[in-house]
Amino acid sequence: MFYEPQAYEARRWPESYWRATCPSLPAHPPLAGRVKADVAIIGAGYAGLNAALELVERYGARVVVLEAAQPGWGASGRNGGFCCLGGAMMDGPDIARAHGADLAAEWARFEQDAIARVADNLARYRIDAQVSEPGELRLAASARDWARMQREGGRLLDPARLRAEGLNTAVYHGGALTEAGFGLHPLAYVTGLARAAQAAGVVIQGDSRVIRAEPVTEGWVLRTASGSLHARRVLIATNGYSDERLPRWLARRILPVISNIMITRPLTGAERDAQGWTRHLMAYDTRRLLHYFRLLPDNRFLFGARGGVSFRPAQVAQFARRARAAFEMIFPAFRAAETEYAWNGLVCLTASRAPYIGPVPGAGGLWLALGWHGNGVAAASEGGRRAARALMGDESAPPRLTRRPPPRLWLPRKPALRVGMALVSLLEGPLRPRE
Repeated sequence: MFYEPQAYEARRWPESYWRATCPSLPAHPPLAGRVKADVAIIGAGYAGLNAALELVERYGARVVVLEAAQPGWGASGRNGGFCCLGGAMMDGPDIARAHGADLAAEWARFEQDAIARVADNLARYRIDAQVSEPGELRLAASARDWARMQREGGRLLDPARLRAEGLNTAVYHGGALTEAGFGLHPLAYVTGLARAAQAAGVVIQGDSRVIRAEPVTEGWVLRTASGSLHARRVLIATNGYSDERLPRWLARRILPVISNIMITRPLTGAERDAQGWTRHLMAYDTRRLLHYFRLLPDNRFLFGARGGVSFRPAQVAQFARRARAAFEMIFPAFRAAETEYAWNGLVCLTASRAPYIGPVPGAGGLWLALGWHGNGVAAASEGGRRAARALMGDESAPPRLTRRPPPRLWLPRKPALRVGMALVSLLEGPLRPRE
């Protein structure tokens, strides 16, 4: 395990707003005895459940999903609810420079398809995920970032225009607005997918951590504490909560990074007007250790911050204080709105800076779909569908950017992560009120 054991305790749910407002969660029993399936999926998050639905609906496959906890326990049930463009730690120009314009265009189409996939899932399976205002705002954290944003073009909003649009802060120098995407209740979405998968015939086994995967003549045998599952093909879709011994090839090819979220009490109309932030729009800034935030449908404010290197309570509390201080600097009119919920979870990065949807080299029938770089609501949903099609023979289904196996990270990851975060903080400097 990359972090302390408490980060992976499957019976300990985060004390999140999502959990508090999604109380009727079904409990899926653990795997028992010897079971067979056409496909086994490890991980009942966005990628795993979308893959399961695709396998049943398109191919009529017998599918069993094994989840170490319950659907939505991991990142799929504790993220910020941003259904947006993303999934790679590169933008279009970066991808074009590194891999060519055609591949960049293909990835851009995938990003749009991913948002459409979530919208289709919500409609098709009648999932009430409390969808909020469409669009996403990228905010310039420095004058230099604003100058770069202006060179790139798009729908730009200077500070005066941000205020006029109900998107005012005390810090940011301008923003670029895209119409793609929407906010949602992430736990309602993933539990809705689980219900839809069960209704379609997928078997979901909770509290079923896979402790060993053994190749056999016709596929794989996955062993848990209470049973075994024999399947011809296996898809591992565990993202930042992956066991890097399963398979061993995965070891040191991912980097789990902590993301933190706090949610305030409902803001009054007077508070929202005083700040000049009245829109229910997804927003994030240009910092590498970014802040992301949005006003929820009940007018609570969600504020997220990347960072931290430990799940020890003292260090978690220390980072929470830093995040709260940043929140109050950005939104000074919200200072009196106390934090009512706070939790954290893991984002999955790769050295290739892109997701991986592909086979495990040297392990026939064993596939991976992970590495969503903090934007998995949409990317993992569509990525799971593409992974399912690849698993069944259409290996061209995943976008080419995701077919490149991530290289191994050779530096000791935890010290490198500490040093990297310190350097990024030093180079970017602290957020400051806009002059």
